[in-house]
Formats: sequence, C-alpha cells, structure tokens
Amino acid sequence: MVTTLEAEDAVGELLASVLSSAAATYYDLEKQFSLVSVFLEQGTFAPPAARREIAAGLKRIAGFGLKTGASKIEIAKVKREDWAESWKRHFHPIEIGKTLLVKPSWSKKRPAKNQAVVILDPGLSFGTGQHPTTSFCLDQIARGRENRTQLSTFLDIGTGSGILAIAAAKLGYAPVVAFDFDPDSVRVAKENLRKNRVTALVKLTRGDVTKLPFKPARQFDLVCANLISNLLIAERRRIVNRVKRGGTLVLAGILAVEFAEVERAFADLGLKLTASRVENEWCSGAFCFV
Repeated sequence: MVTTLEAEDAVGELLASVLSSAAATYYDLEKQFSLVSVFLEQGTFAPPAARREIAAGLKRIAGFGLKTGASKIEIAKVKREDWAESWKRHFHPIEIGKTLLVKPSWSKKRPAKNQAVVILDPGLSFGTGQHPTTSFCLDQIARGRENRTQLSTFLDIGTGSGILAIAAAKLGYAPVVAFDFDPDSVRVAKENLRKNRVTALVKLTRGDVTKLPFKPARQFDLVCANLISNLLIAERRRIVNRVKRGGTLVLAGILAVEFAEVERAFADLGLKLTASRVENEWCSGAFCFV
C-alpha cells in the first residue's frame, strides 16, 4: 500500500492487524511516499472482506489527523520464500546504554551484567524499539534511572505495545502507569506485560488524553508522550500538569518539520528543551521546567 511518511507506522499496524502478518515499510525519498507491504501465503487473502476492513481502518487513522495519501492497495505474486522466518532478519536486539536490552523472543543474545531485558516481538501495536522515536524514549528512561538514586515514578501516555512501561518497570521505576486510547493496543500491551512478568508492576488502562482531568491525582518524575504533534499541542496543558517540578517530559512521534511548533507550544507553559534527536525525518525531545 502506498501512503505517507507520517502515516506509515499506523498503516503498517493496520495491515498487520487485518492480515495477521507483520508489515514492512520502505520510504522512497525521491518520490516522497512510503510503501507498506505484507507478505502472505497464496490463498490466504480474502480481498472483499479485507479491503473493507482496511478502508475502515484508514478512516480511523485519518480521524486522528494523519494524512494517509493515496492509500492504494496493490496485490502481486512474488517468488516463494520462507517469509515466516526471513522477515525476522529485520528485527535485531537493541542495547540502550549499559542498562537495557530490547530483543525479540527468537534472539539468543544474552544481556550484559546488570542489564535489564525487554522481550518484545513485532506485532499488532506500535513500538518495538526499532523506530527512532521509541528509541529516544527508551534512552531517556534509561538515563532517568542512571541519574537518580531515589525511586522514580513514570507515566506512559499512548503506550502502544507497552514497551516503555515494561522498560521502566524493569529498570525499577515505581509506580509505572500507562494508558492508550486504542483497545487493541491495550490488549497487546497487557500480553507483553505478561510475557515480561511485570503485570503487577504496571497499572495499564484504556484512556483518552483529551479526557484527562486538568488537575491530576498524581504527578510523575518522568512522563513520555509518544503522540502525533497536533495532539501533543492541543492537549499540552493536560500533559504538562502531570510532570513533577524537577521532572522530565519526553515528547516523541513528531515529524522534524513540525518539531519547532511543538517546542514553542510547550515553552509557553514554562518548559525548555534539554535534549533532542533527529533521525529519519523524526524528531523527539526531552523537556524540563525553567
């Protein structure tokens, strides 16, 4: 399927969900479009039903403010390969500093001494650690523990696969609170919590950032909000109100061309940018109170 750079992750998760197979993405820099592909065994694709479900999913994605572009579906036969195994070559273990190792379940890589391990397979919800925005969030979570001697609290807004909450729990944050608006994400995150044996350490719920009370019951030392830029800007007061004075707010999921606008919006609420990273058209940043 042909789509836009800003929507490729969402479209990839949609196709993976509908077709029950992991999606691969390729961005054509010259032509400025993203190609999202899913490889299936012959005879497993039911065009009418699948196309209707995909079309409905694309409308939901557009409803969140993402431009999906042409969204043209193409079906083609390819040479037989062991796709069930070959796609795994694209997902490698990721080391976040010296404290965290994120790896798929089939990886045999052993952690270093005192290195926490997060087991996460690519699947039906955003977040495997491969994406630049997720990687930046993981880096800030690891740094947050390295730089603090006392117990730290963590809030994950838009948890997706649950990877950030799992990493925080593994690194000793407590309490760890996470929520997502998408019920499928919550379901997948719950399963990932179970696989990583941190269910009891994470309070996971379905929630809508636009419906959060302006005055929260609790504030957190570290808050990660991995959301699209227009949602970050629109709900910035709700998000900022959940960060402790002296705490850190990490904003991710932002296209590089939109980051300056996001930074200005949060600067108006008294936050300054302390760290940032630009990678593959994406920009993420860590903020603290002035």
